[in-house]
Amino acid sequence: MSVARGTVVTYPTGAVTSTGTVVQVADAGDGRIAVVLDRTAFHPVDTAWPDQPADRGVLRVDEVDHPVLDAVVGATQDGSLLLGTDVPVRTGTEGWTFVVAHLIDAAAGVRAGDTAAVVVDPQHRAALSAGHTACHLASLALDAALGDAWRKEVAADALGAPAFDALAIQESRISPDGSRDVYRIGKSLRRKGFDPAALGDLDELADRVNRQLTTWLAAGGAVRIERDGDTLADRRTWVCELAVGEARIPCGGTHLTSLAQLARVTVAFSATTAEGGLELVMTTTAVRA
Repeated sequence: MSVARGTVVTYPTGAVTSTGTVVQVADAGDGRIAVVLDRTAFHPVDTAWPDQPADRGVLRVDEVDHPVLDAVVGATQDGSLLLGTDVPVRTGTEGWTFVVAHLIDAAAGVRAGDTAAVVVDPQHRAALSAGHTACHLASLALDAALGDAWRKEVAADALGAPAFDALAIQESRISPDGSRDVYRIGKSLRRKGFDPAALGDLDELADRVNRQLTTWLAAGGAVRIERDGDTLADRRTWVCELAVGEARIPCGGTHLTSLAQLARVTVAFSATTAEGGLELVMTTTAVRA
């Protein structure tokens, strides 16, 4: 495979267009082909932690637009390209090359060596970026609201509060202008020292989280993505300036550039009894300014 370092990705800087060279085309099944470029602005789904869905957009080759049906992380170790859930290792694993695979209709006839422009739907990207930024803020606000719920010392979050989100999260899904996070409160979390009774009334918990979110948004802090490098596999970190300090969270998604771009972020909670514990769901809604 000629893209030895892996795909150079420009979406962390906010890019919604790019031009690259097709370095590999592979059969993706179901009448689709996987097109790998040396450079792309297209954000793919990472199957190891598929919280943010893929961008929407097109590949433009010879002035013809080919809709991107999906975009996934691909990887190779010996020249053969594995896609999505077939990739057996996490993105960044040493000895593997990681790429963005754009899935398009096989009838497109795109070939290695072609020049392809990537054009991302900017409105959909903006909505997902708002949802992802709001998700991080909500998780930090939830950690702060549950700071007194621990009887033992545990790992801290990016602002120094006990990391409930990191310790209890089971699933996180980003959606346009929002997110849904599922937490498991069972024996393992209780052994770590968490007191489920501290959840109390869920409406009151939401009120505490929402008051914190309102305070943070009012300050309109800057948001940025720091990168160790420019390829898909390089580590990226979400950095947000808050009055209480700088929050830094490892993250491969897309984000807004300032909290001033959010007029409001609110959360709501629901809970169901699960075997051996409780399942808590936090639904976050973002309203852009």
